[in-house]
Amino acid sequence: MKDSLKEKAVSFLQLVVSGEIREAFQKYIAPDFRNHNPFFCGDADSLMLAMEENHTMNPHKVFEVKHVIADGEMVAVHSHIKQNQEDLGAAVVHLIRFHNNLIVELWDIGQPIPEDSPNENGVF
Repeated sequence: MKDSLKEKAVSFLQLVVSGEIREAFQKYIAPDFRNHNPFFCGDADSLMLAMEENHTMNPHKVFEVKHVIADGEMVAVHSHIKQNQEDLGAAVVHLIRFHNNLIVELWDIGQPIPEDSPNENGVF
């Protein structure tokens, strides 16, 4: 079960980044979905519209999964997201809670990648 939820979480995010946002929501989002992004209302429609607007402004977004961890119905996807190829991007963690194989809750936490950092290990 864990692997299938991990695959669903990554597939959802990949569809969103590729601009197939409505398909992603139709396929993976539960009717009682809620999100915790502090910049949008907590319902599915508000987040979907914001994702569509972001894709219109950034159609060449780059999404590279670094780690995926599952614990029961909770999946964490650690990724490198860039708005375009030249962008340094951000290290992002999406926490996704599933119920009955659908996403019921989503958190996203991001950290911009600094141009100069004293940490030789990098953010990944």
